[in-house]
Amino acid sequence: MSENWHRDAAAVVTLTFDVDAETPILAQGRAYARHATTMSHQAYGPEVGLPRILDMLDEFGVPATFFVPGWVAEHRPGLAESIVERGHEVAHHSYSHRPPTSMTPEEERADFERALAVFAAQGIEIVGHRAALWEAGWQTAALVAEHGLRYDSSLMGDDRPYLVDTDAGRIVELPVHWSLDDWEQYAFLPAPQVGSVIESPWKALELWRAELDGMRRYRCLFNLCLHPFLSGRPGRAVALRRLIEYALECGDVRFARCRDVAAAAQADPDLPVRRPAPPPVDPDVYPS
Repeated sequence: MSENWHRDAAAVVTLTFDVDAETPILAQGRAYARHATTMSHQAYGPEVGLPRILDMLDEFGVPATFFVPGWVAEHRPGLAESIVERGHEVAHHSYSHRPPTSMTPEEERADFERALAVFAAQGIEIVGHRAALWEAGWQTAALVAEHGLRYDSSLMGDDRPYLVDTDAGRIVELPVHWSLDDWEQYAFLPAPQVGSVIESPWKALELWRAELDGMRRYRCLFNLCLHPFLSGRPGRAVALRRLIEYALECGDVRFARCRDVAAAAQADPDLPVRRPAPPPVDPDVYPS
């Protein structure tokens, strides 16, 4: 018997953590490996922020999904396994954290498959994917389907799950949005410049609570994207704690791993089916 994807919750919360570590900086140039301060800023994520976040999730008993680049899993053996052992999901987040829009189709495929090989060697089951920087290309969804994954979480075509048709099969899309990303709130580095303003955690909490209230009204997917090197810092971790407490107090919100939402979405006969394609571009109207 089929059922709706939200299982009658007013909103479904997917707490997702992109465990990027050094990769987003190295993706902008390997010369940054010489920057000891910058590299330590990124290493804070897996070494300090991640354990703090895992302990918090244990305390509340809520599940989460951790998108891990293959490079991070490879260079930190046991990290992915330690997440799964605590009941959470590990998902594919590229190998190198280079976005598909910066690569040729052949390069994207090689990067995608290299990450899968790392997880397979570690015995980590992967059913979902998120493109680096949310910069999916037009072949990304087909790659996800071709390799037997169930869902992607990179596009912004809705605020509820939807189905994506590709030449390689159909997958579930768990959409994201910039307003539900801590990078826009907290990220700052002088070089490479990845942000220029560090917001108060209470401003971020206010933003996310308002969005959750709106999504409860419209029965949406509250797909929150956090980074341990950002939201694992003390004041921000406290704000995240307050957000989880608020969602639990609402009484009509369900927490779930992305893989479980995707499974429910696949069984929902009312989900829209889309086939994303690039818009027509007239070179006389839109010069390169």
